[in-house]
Amino acid sequence: MLNASRPRRRTRTVRLLRTGAVTALALTALAGCGSDYPLGEEQRRAAEQGGSDLSGILTGVGSSAQNAAMLTWRSGFESRHPDAQVQYLSAGSGAGRSALVGGGTDFAGSDAYLDEEEQAEVRQFCGPDGAINIPVYISPISVAFNLPGIQELNLDATTIAGIFRGEITRWDDPAIAAQNEGVDLPDLPITPIARADDSGTTENFTDYLHSVAPEAWPDEEDGSWPGSLPTERSQGNAGVVSLTAGTEGAVTYADDSLVDESLGKARVKVGSEYVAVSGEAAGTAVGEASRVEGTGPHDIALELDREPDAAGAYPVVLVSYHVYCTSYTDPEVLELARAFGHYVVSEEGQRAAAEAVQSAPLPDNLRTEAQEALDSIGLR
Repeated sequence: MLNASRPRRRTRTVRLLRTGAVTALALTALAGCGSDYPLGEEQRRAAEQGGSDLSGILTGVGSSAQNAAMLTWRSGFESRHPDAQVQYLSAGSGAGRSALVGGGTDFAGSDAYLDEEEQAEVRQFCGPDGAINIPVYISPISVAFNLPGIQELNLDATTIAGIFRGEITRWDDPAIAAQNEGVDLPDLPITPIARADDSGTTENFTDYLHSVAPEAWPDEEDGSWPGSLPTERSQGNAGVVSLTAGTEGAVTYADDSLVDESLGKARVKVGSEYVAVSGEAAGTAVGEASRVEGTGPHDIALELDREPDAAGAYPVVLVSYHVYCTSYTDPEVLELARAFGHYVVSEEGQRAAAEAVQSAPLPDNLRTEAQEALDSIGLR
């Protein structure tokens, strides 16, 4: 379980200037690319039928894990509000938090909530009450590997830690074989691959390892991969998955929505059972989470239990947040932030993401709390 009183160490990324961030977002956004209705027929019909006077551009920077869900949310939101645009730069959680702290974006997407230091710094841009973390996306982190002919392996936390620390170096190692009787493990070197960027996926993965197997993984959770480890690196979730898919014997950790059938996935040991990765199992684990102590009344930063008692819970999970200012100076940005936030956490928005990327919908209690948190955002 995360220790709320322990400050979390994160490597700072270069802060984005607002103008530069918006320019980069504009280059990557689907909206406005050669068509009055870039999202297609549904947006055209909505524009002709009217019914929404919401307009303007809302900018976000951050998590690559939630990028696929973000595309779905943008499409649904913009089809209902044809004159509104959401532009999102998938640059990693650390970049998103730094952009918000530096005033370079309207909201951040992050797979880790703002820590105390970031909350103190963000007040300069977001006002005296800082920012609030609102959970929007629940997804398991796959331990994915490239072993032709093998789609599933049983692994406990100690073994996973040994693999990623370079202490277990071959796939037929006795520690792996003992948990996979009957599997013809190859005499093949293991190539562990980690994220090169500051990443909430890395922070959640290392939190799991340190919480469950602290002797095997003595490093505390961190968004930056330990520099001392002999690990290959790649940028973003898509980068590590691509590199793993092209490297026989490789293993990585990544948001499960990006891992296709070309790679195998580990079943993780929880108590006495091995649990397969799935959105439903991730949702069960998050259902065991509690609120982080010492946060504001509308801040929904969650403390995850990495050894849950609930049957079928998959604990290598991330909860990805949208981080909004508690107040904005621009009424248009305030209206857009509230409206987009409400769509994302609504039953419709959560169902759309679950169908598109196999994420777990927010539990009802979290969805209600998220709606109340969004309503609390004000104008200053």
